[in-house]
Amino acid sequence: MKHEKIETNSGLLIVLTLIVISIGGLVEIVPLYLIDSTVETVKVEGKDTIRPYTPLELAGRDIYLREGCYTCHSQMIRPFRDEALRYGHYSLAAESQYDHPFQWGSKRTGPDLARVGGKYSNQWHVQHLIAPRSVVPESIMPNYPWLMDTLLRYKDMPARMRALKKVGVPYSETEEEYQANVERFGEEVAGWLDIRRAEQNLLKQAVAGNYDGDNSDVTEMDALVAYLQVLGTMVDFSKFDEGYFASFR
Repeated sequence: MKHEKIETNSGLLIVLTLIVISIGGLVEIVPLYLIDSTVETVKVEGKDTIRPYTPLELAGRDIYLREGCYTCHSQMIRPFRDEALRYGHYSLAAESQYDHPFQWGSKRTGPDLARVGGKYSNQWHVQHLIAPRSVVPESIMPNYPWLMDTLLRYKDMPARMRALKKVGVPYSETEEEYQANVERFGEEVAGWLDIRRAEQNLLKQAVAGNYDGDNSDVTEMDALVAYLQVLGTMVDFSKFDEGYFASFR
């Protein structure tokens, strides 16, 4: 009878449902803030190997989100044998610590992209984005030819980096912050994370990488390919023994 009373009273049912959901959510979320090993520490020679995105990579990530790539591609390899055999080492929480929001995804229409960086050449990515079926005949991915013809807007990049800095991404804007990044990531990486040199660094990486195969302009294709090529490349798993990350699972 008590159960029937709850089911026939919609207001009471809603309140009790919200209470149960809240309790379940707290049970799952609160421990993550209390366990030191939730986000792994990945260092080589005393420096963090997982870094924030450079200005060009960050611009590419924005395009990735704009075009809805996350709706078909996840960026999270689960710690199962079949996942590792297909995609590579399972994803670490630390690899998503600078993603706002993270791109773990909820479905896979296409393959997981957590470790796609360096797997294919720049030219392959360009061709795949322009005409997916020219390199993967069974693909149902749409064509994105306009990326090659659309110049990248990057004048607001310092503002984007400042916004991310407010939520904890360690971009620097003062000499003190820059020196802290030198200590944490090394001098070369710290230079890429300097908001004061955002536009200069973006153009420098685009020219050096020549991601779209045409150095006459910086296009949205340059930025998106730069982003794809960095995914999963910040951790060199050969530098860690097999049991190092086991305690974090």
